[in-house]
Amino acid sequence: MAARPKITVVGAGNVGASVAQYAVERELGDVVLVDVIEGMPQGKALDLAQAGPVHRYDSTLTGSNSYDDTAGSDIVVVTAGLARKPGMTRDDLLFKNAEIVGGVVDQVAARSKNAILVLVTNPLDAMVQLAWKRSGFPPERVVGMAGILDSARFRTFIARELDVSVENVTAFVLGGHGDTMVPLPRYSTVAGIPITELLSREAIDALVKRTANGGAEIVGLLKTGSAYYAPAAATVEMVEAILRDKKKILPCAAYLDGQYGVTGLYVGVPVKLGRRGVEQVIEITLTAEEQAAFQKSAAAVRELVEKLKL
Repeated sequence: MAARPKITVVGAGNVGASVAQYAVERELGDVVLVDVIEGMPQGKALDLAQAGPVHRYDSTLTGSNSYDDTAGSDIVVVTAGLARKPGMTRDDLLFKNAEIVGGVVDQVAARSKNAILVLVTNPLDAMVQLAWKRSGFPPERVVGMAGILDSARFRTFIARELDVSVENVTAFVLGGHGDTMVPLPRYSTVAGIPITELLSREAIDALVKRTANGGAEIVGLLKTGSAYYAPAAATVEMVEAILRDKKKILPCAAYLDGQYGVTGLYVGVPVKLGRRGVEQVIEITLTAEEQAAFQKSAAAVRELVEKLKL
């Protein structure tokens, strides 16, 4: 029997541990959980392993404080970094997390030269750009998780507003992760019907606003941390699409080389995810208003990237 894929998750906090949990529950591969805190990744890995007999998975889980255990990974998910605290902007996180992510990428890229890197650390778009530069990997093997989470939030709010199953709702979100994200209501549907046919402009605008502030709303409620179940679920959807070569079309932070009028920058767009990573950027025609919002979003990302001198 072929060896199971090897999935490394760097950062064994709430997001990382939840990624490990969802990944083994779907038996996507064996998981190595890495963290700087001694004992924490080992303890969480052992705890998750002991859920295996009940949840019926045979994936092995390894906790480590050393990157040596990550060698030969097929996929590396980077969640390491500081979480947002109330009152902190995503930019406050920029320099601190750039330092952390840069160090992580140096370590994992040296040990897993053919891995696909999935970035989750905020501010997301800038961290993906940093990881791509530091790893020396081709851009299709470095991708960021943001759009799936934003879409999932938008879908949740649409389903609640219309009192329908979330399974019937698809949502479309472009742009940077955060306040400049660009939801596209005319491509967001309920059982194939655009939400523009089902909801008023005011109702849609309110849902869009709540989606853009989705992370901050949860930070405000939790007080001592940020969201982790939905971010982890969104990340694992990407991991599954890649490892199982599903060719799934998902909104991700991907490298643009002229698409949507943007060059040399990671921004959220719909992409086809498969075993080679980002196999295609799906380009759709935007209205003048949508294109302007997308350009504004890309400009906000570029500003962060320039602050980091990437």
